[in-house]
Amino acid sequence: MSHHHDSLLARQDPRLDISDVYVFRGERGTVFVVNVNPLSGTGGFHDDESLYEIKIDTDGDAVEDITYRFTFAPITFAPFSTRGTQRWELRRFDGEAARDRDAEGSVLLRGVTGEPAELVLPAAGAGGDEGPGGGLRAWAGQASDPFWIEGTVVTAVKTGIAQGTAPDLAEFDPARASNIFADTNVHAIVLEVPDADLGGAQEIGFWGVTVLATDAGGWRQINRCATPLLNTLFDLEDPDQHIDFNATEPAEDRERYGAEVRAAVERGAAAAGAVAEPAAHAARVRDLLLPDVLRYEVGTEAHFGVKRRNGRALTDSAPEVMFELVLGRPVTMGLDASAATGVPRETFPYLAPPKAER
Repeated sequence: MSHHHDSLLARQDPRLDISDVYVFRGERGTVFVVNVNPLSGTGGFHDDESLYEIKIDTDGDAVEDITYRFTFAPITFAPFSTRGTQRWELRRFDGEAARDRDAEGSVLLRGVTGEPAELVLPAAGAGGDEGPGGGLRAWAGQASDPFWIEGTVVTAVKTGIAQGTAPDLAEFDPARASNIFADTNVHAIVLEVPDADLGGAQEIGFWGVTVLATDAGGWRQINRCATPLLNTLFDLEDPDQHIDFNATEPAEDRERYGAEVRAAVERGAAAAGAVAEPAAHAARVRDLLLPDVLRYEVGTEAHFGVKRRNGRALTDSAPEVMFELVLGRPVTMGLDASAATGVPRETFPYLAPPKAER
């Protein structure tokens, strides 16, 4: 519901469906999280000529300057085991190569799902070359879904924005609120990057992408994700109108989708009746949300809030933030982080272990 199943192609293969992304300060660097395969986390990662990409903009133009690219091998099963594993490889691309999906690059790190992998450089003075990548670590595997949302509330807000009416929550009882993603798992990619590897940028932009090779050659971008609930609240993905938000790039967002987002926010805010100038409010919100990139000040505590948005932590109440940003007034769900599946770990790989399969 943040970005769960937000495109036709993602619904056809949940392994390529990005549900949420996060960026925050880790134990020793900047952490990027890309969650896919929501609602169950079964089936692993797509392994047939597919790419999972972490896109990083270091100069504020919403165009990637660094790409970390994960690829996965097919699932294998150990003798007498019902839980398979996948081997993965990580590559890094910079500059023009960061935007070239045919660039081959060299393998930076290899690992297997469920186990952390780390790139360790030789100690200074031992003949090693201390370049980008030292201390980088990665993990991929099944985890609890850290996202939570109340279905009745999000439906009311989404309907109100679309119809230009105040959210109808007359039948909603906060005491009976429930997380529609409770007890569900995802498959997650967690990458912790030393700050020095981010090109000296004080602020970065981040988004996650899944890509699939086409039968005709080339690549098809299946999903992209940054701001939570953007597609859910504004219906930017509309196959009937030949609108494919997930196939476009963040730098194009304001031109392609700005008018639609501004009109929707103005409708919703006017109906909610909490802002004096809905049109001006809508223009500000459009500029906050587009381009669709999570901005993060390197080395600081992440917080996705109404007054301050700096990355996104695993326990931020993203839905309530988005509701208030759009409508200009708070809309509570009756839930907090305790409603999420599992409790995030304080240490790498940070996500909670997966909910046991029944």
